[in-house]
Amino acid sequence: MSISFRRGSRRGARIAAVAALAAAGLLLAACGSSGSGGSGGTGSKSSGFGSIAVQLSWIKNSEFAGEFEADSKGYYKDAGFSSVNLLTGPVAQEEIVATGKAQFGMSNAVSTAASIVNSKFPLKIIGTTYQKNPFTILSLSDKGNIKTPQDLIGKTIGVQDSNLSLFKALLAANGIKESQVKIVPNGFDISPLEDKKIDGLVAYVTNEAILVKDHGFSTVNLPFADNGLPFVAESIMTTDDMIKNHEDEVEAFLQAEIKGWKAACADVNGGAKLAVDVYGKDIDPKLELDKEIQQAKEQCSSLVGSPDTTANGLFTISPALIADNIKSLKTAGIDITADQLFDMAPLTALYAAHPELK
Repeated sequence: MSISFRRGSRRGARIAAVAALAAAGLLLAACGSSGSGGSGGTGSKSSGFGSIAVQLSWIKNSEFAGEFEADSKGYYKDAGFSSVNLLTGPVAQEEIVATGKAQFGMSNAVSTAASIVNSKFPLKIIGTTYQKNPFTILSLSDKGNIKTPQDLIGKTIGVQDSNLSLFKALLAANGIKESQVKIVPNGFDISPLEDKKIDGLVAYVTNEAILVKDHGFSTVNLPFADNGLPFVAESIMTTDDMIKNHEDEVEAFLQAEIKGWKAACADVNGGAKLAVDVYGKDIDPKLELDKEIQQAKEQCSSLVGSPDTTANGLFTISPALIADNIKSLKTAGIDITADQLFDMAPLTALYAAHPELK
């Protein structure tokens, strides 16, 4: 059986943080966007900001089609950056950004909140690519057939170590006791699900769910975001210092990101081809174009856009969604306030100055 490409456990992932920053130093040196160099400094708006580093949360696949478009179409350069180094994950994204090895990073509200509370990292989420997180309980219609949270009762679910607390939060959010579900350790390997050794698997709707369906199985998804845990993901984080002392640079970066993601969702095939042919061309095993196109379509249709982004622009996080995130985090055992986790002022200022971006 095939093994899911998302074989590293990075979602929610503090687990060894990929053994962490010793390896991260190698990644920083080796993994750039179109061959650009290190993280560079920040300049004035008039002289340009110099080079910049952005820590991605995963491999260079269609998940970052907007960043690929922003780079390839020159939106970063138009915004004042001489070059942009897109650093491959998974690593300890929050620590990379908090220690200044990258000016910006991609993560999710759970991981970033945990790093703020537990490690006291001076970080904020300033916008989000995904309005909904892509976590799901993936099952087969002729095996687990898990359509509702109550269908989890009595089932055997494969859960990654790094996502165990998140899965338990899903149970708690739906009034299900841990003793009512059999949890078995599993990476992002889809073969136990396809071989019907487990009833369900913690997965991504834009990755494992696509792969299993492509293998000819009839699948069922139980999205976390629609069942008590509507936290944001692929969220842009930066430091308090960047927000306070480099506001022009923060707004410039957001402007390039918005343009990149508008382009990516206007042409999902183009963004997928950039992943396969340019930015992720050295990935082994090689990315498959059909799957990357499916992923690009899925994320743009169900995760990136929403009624809020239609009204207020990409990357915005409405007050209601922020409140839902804080509630989700509390369910997951993370006690944090909205002001400690989110700072939407840079994006609000950008849209006020450039309403055409909407």
